[in-house]
Amino acid sequence: MTLQNPELLLPHGFDYIKQVMSYSKGIALYEYLVANLNWQQPQIQVFGKLHRIPRLQSFIADNDVNYSYSKQTLSSERWPSVLDDMRMRLQKTYGYRFNALLVNWYRDGNDCMGWHSDDEPELGINPFIVSISLGASRKFVIKEKASKTTYNILLENGSGLLMHSTSQSGYQHALPKQTRVKGGRINLTFRSVGQ
Repeated sequence: MTLQNPELLLPHGFDYIKQVMSYSKGIALYEYLVANLNWQQPQIQVFGKLHRIPRLQSFIADNDVNYSYSKQTLSSERWPSVLDDMRMRLQKTYGYRFNALLVNWYRDGNDCMGWHSDDEPELGINPFIVSISLGASRKFVIKEKASKTTYNILLENGSGLLMHSTSQSGYQHALPKQTRVKGGRINLTFRSVGQ
C-alpha cells in the first residue's frame, strides 16, 4: 500500500515543512553549492563488488568529527559560512547541536539513493536529522520496516524534512531514480555525530 499527501499522512518521526526558505533563495544556494563545494564520488561495496555511488557528495564537519557509512569513513571539509550560518539558525530553532552535514548532489533524475536507514552507531539512538532540499523536486519514499507500508513525499525546493524519534529504527527511506527529472537537486542533512 502506498500512502500520499505528506502533510497529513507522514509516519511518526517524520515532519515535512513545505518552505524553510524562499524559492529564489533555494535556487541561489543550490547554484552556489554546485560551484563551490568539493564534490566527491566514493566507491562502496555492494555484493562484493566496488561501485561508485550514483550521486556526488560532500561531507562538512567540525574538526573532531569522524563519520562512516557502508564501511567507508568520509573525509570532511570545513564549514562554508553560508552553511555554518544555516546550522546556527537550525540549532537555535530545534535545540540540537549539529556538528556534521552530509550534502548529496543528485545531478539529474538518474542519480539516486537506495533503501537505507541513517542508523550508524556514531549517530546514536533515535537521531534528530534536519534535511533541506534545494533545486528540482524529487520523490522521497519512506517504508515501515515491520508492515512494509510506504509513504511518498514530493520534496520541493526550499522544503525541510525533520527525521527524529523512531524514523531510523522503524523505517527505511530512499530517493528512487526519476528519469524524467532533468534538473539537479541538492540535499543537506544536518546531523549530530558522536554526541
